[in-house]
Amino acid sequence: MTLQEQIREKLKEAMKDKDQTALDTLRAVLAGCTNELVAIGKTPQDSLDDAGVQKVIGRLVKQRKDSIDQFTSAGRADLVAGEQAQLYILEEFMPDQMSEEKIRAIAVAKQTELGHMDKSKIGVLIGAVMKEVGSTADGAVVKKVVESLF
Repeated sequence: MTLQEQIREKLKEAMKDKDQTALDTLRAVLAGCTNELVAIGKTPQDSLDDAGVQKVIGRLVKQRKDSIDQFTSAGRADLVAGEQAQLYILEEFMPDQMSEEKIRAIAVAKQTELGHMDKSKIGVLIGAVMKEVGSTADGAVVKKVVESLF
């Protein structure tokens, strides 16, 4: 069963359970998948591959984390709870995140592979590491690890 089919099944369960948070979150994922399909020139009736669905979910996870940071700094605990509930549902469909140690090992290997780099080329190294780790690591964590190498 593809990831998009799993999400549709969870959506049906959320409807039966009358879980509004899960319902809203899963509908946002499916809407993002439809938008992604249209953006790549396919029809909304087509299915997105698992990598594309994870890309959409990753984008939504990033949005939720940003919202949590902003709501926390504004002192809106009521809104933080809702965003955290949605984040929990989204993370269920994400692959396990890579540890900082593994990211550091990949970053050091990429740094030696690309040759000695100074701080002005940090973006090249971050891009190379992100290409290697894909959706198994958060971009903010990768950036922090790479910056610590300089």
